[in-house]
Amino acid sequence: MKLKIIIPTVLIAGAACVLAFETLKKNAAPSDKDELIVNMVGQVLERWHYDPKKIDDSFSAEVFHKYIDGLDGEKKFFLQSDIAYLDQYKNSIDDEIKGQQPLNFLRDADSIFNLRLKQSEKIYPAILSKPFNFTQQDSIQLDRDKVSFPADSAARQKIWYNLLKYRTMTKLLDLQNQQKQAVDTAAIKKESESQLEADARRDVKKIYDLYFDRISSHFKEKDRFSNFMNDITQTMDPHSNYFSPTDKRYFDEQMSGTFYGIGALLAPTQDQQNVKIQSIVTGGPAWKEGQLKAGDIILKVGQADLPPVDLTGFTTEDAVKLIRGKKGAIVKLTVKHLDGTVQTIAIVRGEVKIEDTFARSYLIDNDHHKIGYIVLPEFYFNQNNMTGPGSSAFDVATQIKNLKAAGAQGIILDLRFNGGGSLGDAIDMGGLFVPSGPVVQVRSRDGEVNVLRSHYPDALWSGPLAIMVNEYSASASEILTAAMQDYKRAVVIGSKQTFGKGTVQRMVDLSDLLPNNQKDVYGPLGALKLTIQKFYRISGGSTQLKGVSSDIVLSDPYYNVAEKTDKDALPWDQIQKADYNIWKDPVDVTYLQKRAYERIDHSEAFKMIDANINLLKYIDSQTVVPLNLTRYVAMQDKDNAELKKVDQVKNLVSSLQISNLKVDLSSISKDSIRADRNRELLSAYRTDPYLNQAVQVMDDMIAQPTMENPRLTKARAGSQDAAKSDN
Repeated sequence: MKLKIIIPTVLIAGAACVLAFETLKKNAAPSDKDELIVNMVGQVLERWHYDPKKIDDSFSAEVFHKYIDGLDGEKKFFLQSDIAYLDQYKNSIDDEIKGQQPLNFLRDADSIFNLRLKQSEKIYPAILSKPFNFTQQDSIQLDRDKVSFPADSAARQKIWYNLLKYRTMTKLLDLQNQQKQAVDTAAIKKESESQLEADARRDVKKIYDLYFDRISSHFKEKDRFSNFMNDITQTMDPHSNYFSPTDKRYFDEQMSGTFYGIGALLAPTQDQQNVKIQSIVTGGPAWKEGQLKAGDIILKVGQADLPPVDLTGFTTEDAVKLIRGKKGAIVKLTVKHLDGTVQTIAIVRGEVKIEDTFARSYLIDNDHHKIGYIVLPEFYFNQNNMTGPGSSAFDVATQIKNLKAAGAQGIILDLRFNGGGSLGDAIDMGGLFVPSGPVVQVRSRDGEVNVLRSHYPDALWSGPLAIMVNEYSASASEILTAAMQDYKRAVVIGSKQTFGKGTVQRMVDLSDLLPNNQKDVYGPLGALKLTIQKFYRISGGSTQLKGVSSDIVLSDPYYNVAEKTDKDALPWDQIQKADYNIWKDPVDVTYLQKRAYERIDHSEAFKMIDANINLLKYIDSQTVVPLNLTRYVAMQDKDNAELKKVDQVKNLVSSLQISNLKVDLSSISKDSIRADRNRELLSAYRTDPYLNQAVQVMDDMIAQPTMENPRLTKARAGSQDAAKSDN
């Protein structure tokens, strides 16, 4: 059964139309589309957000600082006088959001920024035209929050000088290292230090040429407007977002794991000036058409009757947004082949699946037990068949059946780096491991609590279960993990806590909120992803902010990325627990912790990981960097020598005997790209210290007697259960 957490569409749209219509009449229908969007978003945030902040002077000041920081976080464009002038808007952006004033802050900020951008565009080439002196005892503060905006043009010149000197110094060091590492010295002419320094300045100039081209050509007012809108929505909370019509389509594609495009992987060229074809997806539209080749540089993209867009200076992501689009539509790519010829190729867009998004499984045979390993990158769904193939719950169920057939005695579900996705799939997936019962509680802003349940009468897998997480495991990942922990169904292995994203968002199309007679006037307005509800564990505590605490904590280099680092995050709280019964054979967490921590305490791999984490934290704290090459090299050599030690961790881990399931081999071998990717993944999994620990925990789980029959090991119980289920 597929569940969705939504505000009833008719209700929200109907109410909003009245809301918007009253605003339009009151304000005589804003002629400016941007002002209309700001007004509508402000009203929606105040009226429907789960826990809305008051849109007042304090809210205004926060939006003000976010927008300025987004435009000029390095403080190399604006002068102090500019900020002083713009300061008049610090407490009036709330009035602009409410439609009581025009968008003067946005327009003035952009106007000043454009002026300073043009001035700075002349500064960097002049500085880079002359050699730097790297023997001076100067330095640069890389934490720009610790410095002020330049007082005048001379101070700004100094900021640019130090910044470019730093970039050139790091590039020079790269070139020196490349020259030292050159094997075929006869084929590579050894350059003098002065020539290498000139080469470094030349390379840095190319980077900034491209940087300014992108800002001036592609970071237009519409992009800045989207940023401004997100500064407003994310001041309310980090997960309320504004999407332009193009960004909304891109978001939908990422959620489903399927999109309509040409079936080609893109990458930037070496000089970062263009976008090229890195590989062609077998079976995709470009593969079927046959003329597009890996290595082709995309010069232009044309659609329908619109003039083609020159892609020079485009990022890969922006190029992707142009190439993807409506199914069945023709997209025309003007490309430069490796032989130098230029050709325009017309390709009909078709469905393309992102393979790395989908669930995959492996079998680990470590001479003790056979352990199933399922990797789930995200909770995706199939928009055309929400309960069938292409939805994560269905696919994981298929993987479980395949693992049972292969003789798996325990299953490890890997949710590391899984940022969430479809709530319905998370609930359905809970039903694969416990019989019908509550999985998560959802509370609305009016205080009403809904308990969402799985409805499968029997668990598909009743054997030992472990779940791997890290600080990037979020949202739907946390819901499933928390439920399995509350049921005492699974042991959770990973970072101290998961991300802590415990809120529900609803996508609202702003155009739907307009009266019918105004829709054609303004055209598409984009969409608002709005926080409307909050998740709670079945035990009562929210997953918001605190996330899920691992039962067995492993040191994790991915730290300080969780929700708690954002000052706009909603708080943690708790409600009454749901009515549920723990698993018939609860996990003995205390026993598993004792055995695991004994191993970890003696693990040379994790001693090295701990040392590396401490070094990373130390490096992060060192924000003042010398611009003296000798001192900088000494600092880098010391840090790099220590950091390189972590590369040896894989040599300290016993290699896992992990392999693909036989049922998957034929589909993998048919696609050379997929086969290469599969080999890379298997190689990484074999020496993954975290997976290695999870496997040892699973060994302990399988070897434990069950509560129902102390003489029957879980290994035998799991195999009997598999036999019953398959007959």
